[in-house]
Amino acid sequence: MAIDQFFFYLALLGYLLGTLHYLLHIASRRLSIGRAATYATLAGFGAHTLSHIFRIYALRRPPLGSLYESLSFFAWAIVLIYLITEFRYGNRVIGAFVLPMVVLAGSAAAALPRRIAELGPTLQGVGLWIHVALAIFGNAAFALTFCTGLMYILQERQLKSRHPGKMHFRLPSLELLDDVGVKSLLFGFPLLTLALITGSIWAEYTRGSFLPLYGRETWSILSWLIYAGLLYARLSAGWRGRKAAILAIIGFCLVLFTLIGVSLLRGGRVL
Repeated sequence: MAIDQFFFYLALLGYLLGTLHYLLHIASRRLSIGRAATYATLAGFGAHTLSHIFRIYALRRPPLGSLYESLSFFAWAIVLIYLITEFRYGNRVIGAFVLPMVVLAGSAAAALPRRIAELGPTLQGVGLWIHVALAIFGNAAFALTFCTGLMYILQERQLKSRHPGKMHFRLPSLELLDDVGVKSLLFGFPLLTLALITGSIWAEYTRGSFLPLYGRETWSILSWLIYAGLLYARLSAGWRGRKAAILAIIGFCLVLFTLIGVSLLRGGRVL
């Protein structure tokens, strides 16, 4: 087993332990369990970072050229953004929704071929890697928007119920969820915009077409339009709460299809 794969599996184990402890934390609210969840996630993130470092050394390029690499980097980016959010807000309950998604992404990556394939000359260059990295970081931010949107709907349903369950007292307030959701949207949308711009420039340089309407480009533009509409609705039309949460969920479903579904239809290629 290659050393990058060893650290990847070690990271997946850390994320799995983090997921279990975050779920136990949301059920018991014990501080010691919450700390264990954070430590396990940090350990997984450290191992995941080492996995990328060794993969870069072996590839002599960023680890973004295959679906396995993209999913692994996507999971890593989600954890990075989540950990910043946890330390910023001091709330670990969101981790019970974010970390399962990380485990699913990592498990999906683990099931894919991990061979190191050579890329053609047109699939090289700093501009292309910047484009892919920006898109993945933007999508990782939208993953947090998705989770907070889902939590918002659950919490709102509890509040409207005549007999709120225990989940009402476990989930963060609607104000906190709305704040995290809009800030992750404000972080992710410019990154997705820059990804589309750099991708168009790269397409013009390599393919002679500024806006090639291939599968991934078309779905990426549709994703951008949804998030542009959501951002406009929140900042200009005053959308808050349930409507914004539903649109965020729809947008992220489209993001997942763009990242995973289109790649599978193209035989696992992401470039």
